[in-house]
Amino acid sequence: MKTVKVSIVTPDGPVYDAEVEMVSTKAKSGELGILPGHIPLVAPLEIAAVRLKNGGQTEYIAVNGGFLEVRPDVVTILAQSAEQAESIDLARAQAAKARAEKRLQDKQDNIDATRAELALQRAVNRIAIAEKKY
Repeated sequence: MKTVKVSIVTPDGPVYDAEVEMVSTKAKSGELGILPGHIPLVAPLEIAAVRLKNGGQTEYIAVNGGFLEVRPDVVTILAQSAEQAESIDLARAQAAKARAEKRLQDKQDNIDATRAELALQRAVNRIAIAEKKY
């Protein structure tokens, strides 16, 4: 079966680099499924899982925003941060979720609500991937 090379890169360095049969992710405009030979595309990404299918298996990467660039034979994701499912610290992600929820509930605190909402989205995404709930 045909494959496409996928590279997921963050400011801290590469997170993933392999050949896959299909890439699925969530862009600001909606869900995207990318197969080898896809037309060129650039899209901003949501905080969501990137699903990489190969040989009947699916790998998940927690991606926290960024951009997707698609060329017929290469998919590049430039993310602010990204983690493979097996490297997610579930306890840390759950603690981050609790902190973000508390910040959103404590209306007395003078916090940036948008920042707390984004932190909550990132934590929920990481938890879902770590618990394999995608």
